[in-house]
Amino acid sequence: MKSIRCLTPLAFAFAILSCSAEEMDKPIMETQTTAPAEPTGEVVKSDEEWKKELTPEQYRILRQSGTERAHGEVYKEFKHQGEGSYHCAGCGALLFSSKEKFDSGCGWPSFYDPAKAQNVKLKKDFSFGSVRTEVVCAKCGGHLGHVFEGEGFNTPTDKRYCINGGGLVFVPAETEAKPVEKKP
Repeated sequence: MKSIRCLTPLAFAFAILSCSAEEMDKPIMETQTTAPAEPTGEVVKSDEEWKKELTPEQYRILRQSGTERAHGEVYKEFKHQGEGSYHCAGCGALLFSSKEKFDSGCGWPSFYDPAKAQNVKLKKDFSFGSVRTEVVCAKCGGHLGHVFEGEGFNTPTDKRYCINGGGLVFVPAETEAKPVEKKP
């Protein structure tokens, strides 16, 4: 009986960790049928407002500079998405499109250039003992990922915008142009 009591906490801990791993692997790149409203200026909200509007994973990525798991479900989704646009999950700003999308094999969504450059801001990131270039949404300041240059990809810019899919909203091209129907 004593060995069962010892195993019970261990089994409980394993179950908790298994659930957490499953939660991290769930698809979290939101898909919408119409493009979100484009912000006209800077989007400023309190931390509490962001927490209410974003999913916990979107908040972790966009507001806490988190990184999703490489080669997870979001990446698998991204690889199978057709033509369309990618918007900030925080504010709706247009960031990237499928025209600039490519498979870099890194495990995260990759683009060689933004679709709307004025909505993407680059800044130096000195975290983890190295210097990288962080990519943030210019409208709401949400962390999107990092950009790397000179890696030898056969793209027009030889840049890899390595982006967290959980911070994006995908709008398929076939639904982008459809007007939103107003209900009477």
